Amino acid sequence: MSEAPFPVSRPRRLRRTAALRELVRETRLAASDLIYPLLIDDRGPARQPVASMPGIDRFSVEAAVDEAGEAFEEGIRAVLLFGLPSSKDARGSRADPPDGVIQRALRALREALPDLVLITDVCLCEYTDHGHCGLLEGDRVANDPTLERLASQAVSHGAAGADIVAPSDMMDGRVAAIRAALDEASLEDVAILSYAAKYASAFYGPFRDAAESAPAFGDRRGYQMDVRNADEALREVGLDIAEGADLIMVKPALPNLDIVRRVKDRFRRPTAAYQVSGEYAMIEAAGANGWLDAGAARLEAAYAIRRAGADLIVTYAARRLARAL
Repeated sequence: MSEAPFPVSRPRRLRRTAALRELVRETRLAASDLIYPLLIDDRGPARQPVASMPGIDRFSVEAAVDEAGEAFEEGIRAVLLFGLPSSKDARGSRADPPDGVIQRALRALREALPDLVLITDVCLCEYTDHGHCGLLEGDRVANDPTLERLASQAVSHGAAGADIVAPSDMMDGRVAAIRAALDEASLEDVAILSYAAKYASAFYGPFRDAAESAPAFGDRRGYQMDVRNADEALREVGLDIAEGADLIMVKPALPNLDIVRRVKDRFRRPTAAYQVSGEYAMIEAAGANGWLDAGAARLEAAYAIRRAGADLIVTYAARRLARAL
């Protein structure tokens, strides 16, 4: 593209007033582009603050319904549910029973807020006593035996009212296993949002504190992606789409804006990016210390994620952003 030189071209002409800047703005963001994660705890009080995530609570099922209702009134149309069960064991047995915390939350939310899009995290890390995302064989996370557990969890979520299930475990073949299980259970309308490019990131710390899901030994680099790899992300996304993913996700968001852009350009599918707990906590902590304007930083980060190509943003700041927007 050739541009006329100065003084014929003066880009500042279109920046002179707020109205002009709004008229030519390229990237737009609405509350309906945001997905609000909710941590639902089957053990504690109605609301329990998460120390490492200022402004974020863990909720009982009843309190989660109230919180989701307030978010819906602010324009947020989707929530992503994470469960903290009443007990944990090696198999994550509380992940898939009909009376599990997420299953009860789904039924309560569906009854109270029929137009809210209900998305559930499908993974075993919140339910296992060892904190890993799959079943163990010795100290190794066993891929194929885990698929059956993930599929059972996804079916239980779909039967309880989930619109979308979102596998975050990063086991190979889990999208195909979940799609087959959903279809066999006559839940073919339940969509799959795959955490297709999920990196083994340092930015998950506050969430693991909140969900009590840190691995009891080792780490997750044997199944989550190396932060130095980009082409691998495209292969992962392509595999998940081939297996039946309806939407795909990149996680974390801000350190991987290049991946968001490449994924969107290559696959042209509905693409989400997850602004994870560490990203959220950095902005909130810096704002609380007066090091930056947290409100402005929240918006700038969200616009950057959107500009990179994300259609949807999963963020703990969803309610604050919705009010600002």
